[in-house]
Amino acid sequence: MIYRRTFLSSAAAAALAAHPIAKGIAMTSNAPSWPLIIAHRGASGYLPEHTLEAYRLAAELGADFIEPDLVFSKDGHLVVRHDHYLSVSTDVADRAEFADRKTTKPGHDKPDWFTEDFTLDELKSLRARQAFPGRNTDFDGKYQIATFDEVLDLREQLSNDLGRDIGIYPETKVPDYFKSVGLDYLDPLLAILKARGFNDTSAPIIIQSFEGDILRRLRPETPVRLMHLFDGDALVNNEVLEDIAGYCNGIGPFKGVLVNEDRSSSGVLEAAHDKGLFVHPWTFRDDQLPPGLEDPMDEYMFFYNLGVDALFTDFTDSAYKARFIRHALGNLK
Repeated sequence: MIYRRTFLSSAAAAALAAHPIAKGIAMTSNAPSWPLIIAHRGASGYLPEHTLEAYRLAAELGADFIEPDLVFSKDGHLVVRHDHYLSVSTDVADRAEFADRKTTKPGHDKPDWFTEDFTLDELKSLRARQAFPGRNTDFDGKYQIATFDEVLDLREQLSNDLGRDIGIYPETKVPDYFKSVGLDYLDPLLAILKARGFNDTSAPIIIQSFEGDILRRLRPETPVRLMHLFDGDALVNNEVLEDIAGYCNGIGPFKGVLVNEDRSSSGVLEAAHDKGLFVHPWTFRDDQLPPGLEDPMDEYMFFYNLGVDALFTDFTDSAYKARFIRHALGNLK
């Protein structure tokens, strides 16, 4: 794989090549495909997040789904950014022509440049940057902000190029806020689902949100899979799960919600499964391991063995390697 040689650190590439089971890993039809691997913001561990290049790299490295976070432009286009703040992941702060666009929004704790104050053409003039300190910045300034339509086109192209169906896992960011300023996700999303032929639960799309209202409004309008996200402070009990099962197909909890301090299961995963909900925890980062862990493989293996149905990761190749090794070891028993 040329992308492994080009973008992976020498240490990561050497570790991958050296493992006796992982040696020669290929993205083939007989490779393990479960649990699913979701490329969080694309291959965001290596390239500026939410760019077409990051999504392509993630698929090349073995992702089953690519994850675009959705926000709105001023003229109503869906574009992909982690949130509607622009300063962290683009060069907007260096652009003199946009200096007067920095502002503070009601309900927001700091001034910034916001996507909904820029037309699509203006957003396209910006360039993406690595959002995480300590990660590779060699590709800063090279890539554009992408529209959701462009990512959907890329999904189809990647599926053809790679010979396997690449799924799309969009998140509606701050839908209640956008609705309050006249930018509602419902109609644009439904139009896209219709145009792309996503019309049943087997469609290669899962729509996610932290906010239940948009999911409840989508449910009677589409049969595609919906997923409710939870942060680490959320109370996820039987009552909550029973409610969610009425309008969603799965949950996406912060990974710590699934385990106790002694690394035993918290019971949330089992309770969700009992209600027919899939469980897709977030976010796995090789460079931000939990205390006490030194090898990313240990974390991936732990959660695979716990029984998660998928996971979100910034480092698709590591999740793929761990899945491959787990599958191979299982077959050797």
